[in-house]
Amino acid sequence: MIVYLATTNAHKLAEFQPLLLDAPFTLEAMPEAVEVEETGSTFVENARLKARTCAQRFQVPCLADDSGIAVEALDGRPGIASARYAASDTARIAKLLGELDDKANRAATFHCAVVLAYPDGREVAVEGIVKGQVTEAPRGEGGFGYDPVFEVDGLGKTYAELSADEKNTHSHRARAVRLLLEALA
Repeated sequence: MIVYLATTNAHKLAEFQPLLLDAPFTLEAMPEAVEVEETGSTFVENARLKARTCAQRFQVPCLADDSGIAVEALDGRPGIASARYAASDTARIAKLLGELDDKANRAATFHCAVVLAYPDGREVAVEGIVKGQVTEAPRGEGGFGYDPVFEVDGLGKTYAELSADEKNTHSHRARAVRLLLEALA
């Protein structure tokens, strides 16, 4: 069975594919972009909107995710607005670090909601969450988005400092995919 990943983000496709090698389906990119307004108030709601829209548009099962970082000292911001927090990854990181400049509490959680929607209306929804903290400055060369400033609890490394194998074990996206595969088993 073919499943489309409801994103045009090449980084997400590259992260999802190795996580789904044992899945009962083959993950492929959407044949064309589909614009979906993210009007949900949670990561799961936004992933559901994207997955349902893609499944209806292409009439194949579609997998969508919505992910972001929620910072305790900022009352959960940027949260579901993580990708729209500023114009670029560099600007988003600068804004986040600036808002935390005078804060002692840098605790944060990285969320990844994944929804697999079928054209007939069935769906599976899961959410992977990883606890950590926002570093005082970017560290590491890998990853994208907030990866250089999110240090995973218990590892002492940011996502950007992890190898691909380590990230595929410890990331919020990896946790969500494991939960999805368990739900499909």
